[in-house]
Amino acid sequence: MIDPDPSFCPPVGVAETLASGLRRILAPNPSPMTFRGTNTYLLGETELAVIDPGPDDPAHLEAILAALRPSQSILHILISHAHIDHSPLARPLAEATGAPVLAFGDAAAGRSAVMQELAAGGLVGGGEGVDASFAPDILLRDGDVVEGEGWQLTALHLPGHMGNHLCFAWGDVLFSADLVMGWASSLVSPPDGDLTDFMASLRRLQERPWSVFHAGHGAPVLDPHSRLQALINHRLGREAAILEALADAPTTPAALAERIYTDTPAALMPAASRNVLAHLIDLYGKSLVTPQGALSAQAVFARS
Repeated sequence: MIDPDPSFCPPVGVAETLASGLRRILAPNPSPMTFRGTNTYLLGETELAVIDPGPDDPAHLEAILAALRPSQSILHILISHAHIDHSPLARPLAEATGAPVLAFGDAAAGRSAVMQELAAGGLVGGGEGVDASFAPDILLRDGDVVEGEGWQLTALHLPGHMGNHLCFAWGDVLFSADLVMGWASSLVSPPDGDLTDFMASLRRLQERPWSVFHAGHGAPVLDPHSRLQALINHRLGREAAILEALADAPTTPAALAERIYTDTPAALMPAASRNVLAHLIDLYGKSLVTPQGALSAQAVFARS
C-alpha cells in the first residue's frame, strides 16, 4: 500500500507542541484504518482538556500522564466518538486523574431514525471496532461549551462517521476527529455510520471560516475548506459510479465495491463494501435505488 503521507512521522508517545497551549501525543496503534495511530490532544497550560485519549494501552496512559508538568492537571476528558481507537482509555485516565469523561453519548447515541430502524432489524456493523461498553460521565449536546483556564471549546454534534461523533471548536481551530482527515476519507459503515448525516456534517462545516483541522489520525489539515470540498466531491463521485454500475444490472454492495474500488488493497475491501452500502442506503432514501427484498448488507440493489 502506498504511504498517503510520508512526511507525517511523529514519535510515538511524545508530547509535541502544535501551537501555544496545544500538544499532540501519538498512540502506538498504527493500522490501515488508523494510519500512524490515534492523535491524542492536550489543550491548556494549567487546567487541561484531553481530547481522545485513545486505545486502552498502558504505555499510552503513561505517556499522557508523563506529559503533565508540575503545574498542570487534567480537568476534562473529551471523547469524539466511541470507536476502540478513541475512547477506551478514557476510563483508566479518569480513574488516574479524577477528571470526568464528556461525550455525546454511548456507542448507539445519535443514530438517525433510519439507522435505528436498520439496527433494530438486525443490521450490524462491519467490525469497525465499536466501544460498546463506553459510557460518559457527562453528556454534551451540540453547542455546549467546555472551558478551563485559558481555553474554551464548543462541542459540535457532527454525525456521519458515527452517530455520536463530536468535533470540538477552539476559536477557528477544529478538532475534527474522524469526520475530516487529510490522509484518507472517513469510513461510513451503517448502522453506526450514516452517509446522509456525513454529507450534512461536511456541508455544515463549510459555513464557518476555519484555519486548521486537527484530525483524529494524520497531520493537521491546513486548508480545511479545500479538504471539505474534496471530500464532498469524492462522495458525489462514488455516488455517480454506483448509479452508473447499477444502470448495467442490479447487484450487491460487495460486487459494486469490487467494481468501483479497483485500487483498494484486499484488506480494506470489507470497509469499501460498507462504504458502498452507506451510499446505497442514502440513495434509497432519495428514491434513486431499490433493494430487492429487505434492506440489508447482502441485498441486491437496482436503479429505481
